[in-house]
Amino acid sequence: MKPLNEAAQILGMEELIGKAEILIEALPYIQSLAGKTVVIKYGGNAMINDELKSSVMDDITLLKFVGINPVLVHGGGPDVSDMLLKMNIPSKFENGLRVTDKKTMNIAQMVLIGKTNKEIVAALGKKGAKAIGISGIDGHLIECEKLTHDDSGRPLNIGYVGRITKINTRVLSMLANDEFIPVVAPIGVDKDGQSYNINADTVAAEIAAALKAEKLMTLTDVEGVKRIMPDGSSKVLPVLTEKDILTLIEDKTISGGMIPKVTGCLNTIHRGVGRAHIIDGRIPHSILLEIFTGKGIGTMITREKRPYFEGEKI
Repeated sequence: MKPLNEAAQILGMEELIGKAEILIEALPYIQSLAGKTVVIKYGGNAMINDELKSSVMDDITLLKFVGINPVLVHGGGPDVSDMLLKMNIPSKFENGLRVTDKKTMNIAQMVLIGKTNKEIVAALGKKGAKAIGISGIDGHLIECEKLTHDDSGRPLNIGYVGRITKINTRVLSMLANDEFIPVVAPIGVDKDGQSYNINADTVAAEIAAALKAEKLMTLTDVEGVKRIMPDGSSKVLPVLTEKDILTLIEDKTISGGMIPKVTGCLNTIHRGVGRAHIIDGRIPHSILLEIFTGKGIGTMITREKRPYFEGEKI
């Protein structure tokens, strides 16, 4: 029997070797993604829980330092709702979008740009990253017009909520391809200079498509697309093609609120994004686990199963 200290040393060495193996598994992904753009939509519980906030900032900082170009688009609905509550203004929603009158628009702009955005920039700065906070107003990054119809074409009158008409990518490209991480608040502007509130998922998808990003990653409060197994358990489906998605919608495996998520991902794939991911932002380091491991933790959506490198199993 080995002495206790020698056994402990062996166990310690095994742990170190395990960590090295994780780094080696990540290496071909790092090589394949070097110099490419990854757009990350940051929202949900990952923005509320302090531990998860720190985890997301770690992940994004690491991406930048290994040569990948992250662009972060954030939500902030809870922050806006809290401020409205403090000012005795009720929060109203229609079709999942905030009804935004003039007063609500002013508060949303103040909170999203002046508070939420700068807190994220500061958090990335604490990790050693050089982040720059911008909104769609800056450099006319996000040009929009008033949203007047829903996805089904029905008339919609919810105030200062915008429909994106153009993404001006020059500012983002200059920052992301340099040493900076752009952090984008989802406020757009029309040709007359009027600001509009825009759904952050929509902003992230439009930016990813405009930049022809390699990946669009949406942090959510769900594990991904799941299938109920014969024994009653559920299984996250790690990779879905367009054909898979159409079949799963037809057989109702994909239903409810997951339908717009996956169809939105498909839309970005059709417009030049390499892969779209729906991942659970409640899991620490979910971004790294999805990007740099073979199994991943969420659902990746791709037009066809195309490996990044020889030997990748998808």
